Amino acid sequence: MPLNAPDQPVSRHVSQQRLQARLDTLARFGATAKGGVDRQALSREDALAQAQMVRWGHELGLKASRDPAGNLFLRFEGLDDGLPPVLSGSHLDSQPTGGRFDGVFGVVAALEAVQAMAEAGHRPVRAIEVVAWMNEEGSRFAPGMMGSAAFSGARELDEFLPVRDGAGIRVDEALAATRSGLDELLAPEGLSPVVLRPLGGPVAAYVEAHIEQGPVLERVGLSVGIVSGIQGKHTWRIEVLGEAAHAGTSTRAERKDALMAALAMVQAMAQVFHDEDDVTKFTVGRFEVEPNAPSVVASRAVFSIDLRHPDTDRLNAMSQQVQRLCTEHRGPCEVVVQRLSAADSLSFSADMRQLAQDCAQAQDIATLELPSAAGHDARYLNPLAPSAMLFVPCHLGITHNEAEYASPHDLWLGTRVLADMLQALTTASSPESVT
Repeated sequence: MPLNAPDQPVSRHVSQQRLQARLDTLARFGATAKGGVDRQALSREDALAQAQMVRWGHELGLKASRDPAGNLFLRFEGLDDGLPPVLSGSHLDSQPTGGRFDGVFGVVAALEAVQAMAEAGHRPVRAIEVVAWMNEEGSRFAPGMMGSAAFSGARELDEFLPVRDGAGIRVDEALAATRSGLDELLAPEGLSPVVLRPLGGPVAAYVEAHIEQGPVLERVGLSVGIVSGIQGKHTWRIEVLGEAAHAGTSTRAERKDALMAALAMVQAMAQVFHDEDDVTKFTVGRFEVEPNAPSVVASRAVFSIDLRHPDTDRLNAMSQQVQRLCTEHRGPCEVVVQRLSAADSLSFSADMRQLAQDCAQAQDIATLELPSAAGHDARYLNPLAPSAMLFVPCHLGITHNEAEYASPHDLWLGTRVLADMLQALTTASSPESVT
């Protein structure tokens, strides 16, 4: 049975000033000289941001916990602890030259929605858990969305623990360091260590607020978008193994040039995956070369592939060609093709989208339904529970960039819709009522 917008909405208690102040505070952790954020997953900066979230949660009486995957939860208790909670949030980690809103807005918006409920005197029937998922971006540890994938059971946590970053640090080492670092940050303030909770668990519903990371909402002059679904994304790690040689003395016939072989693979895939409609998105965002010396033929090259398309069948058809194209263009080198993730396209619950529409209309906020071209943690929550996403505009669609910007007014309106959605979802006493 579909839900309706609440008769006594808590959205009127959402504070634009408080929301902006919290975003400004979190932007200091990993701040870059150009006004952006470099807050890598499981880093010191990440721990600082998590500690600040715990402090704010403590002020509201929220219970903090952390699971083995490094996901952080702040729980606003409901009247019936036996009911599965509603989750809302996003992520705190960023790209190396990221912006101040990507991910973090969803976490802060969820906290603001909970505070609005508390100030309105509204006690939910079921609990709300504000969540910050671990390593959504995948810039330090690949693949991304490790925390939500492990929580949902889509991937085993043990798959991620041995993964190393560029400095050779493993995920399990970084998890341990961040956990102890978080507790050390909180101890001087008399706050108890964050409780360790089991991985996973039942979820009644999930809502994630996020900046659009595209230009559509700004172009049409709307402050809130309702996300219809997420396009598919498949990723790989390609390792090409050649042989170092002198740049001046080795002949072309003798060379096993890993870099030239890797470039041939990339060029071949760029040609095969090209489409005039610009629907397919093929990206090589990372390239490493060894020994990376001006006068030495490359002995090893490693690069990433990010392949996206809204049509699952088309995406799978292209994915099946990656191994063949890499093998055909390896020349005298060896190649190891490792698929890191394969997430197909999805659609969000029609009832959840309707609830978002109703909550927006009740506030006279015009909306647009649109798909997400970027991946989000909601991808992994969607099979687990009815899920939804709200978008707010970002200027010119600029994102993963220090110039990323979203206006305080748009962020406020998006959070108001989120607050009323969470109120409706947590007033429902049974999962059937949610869906």
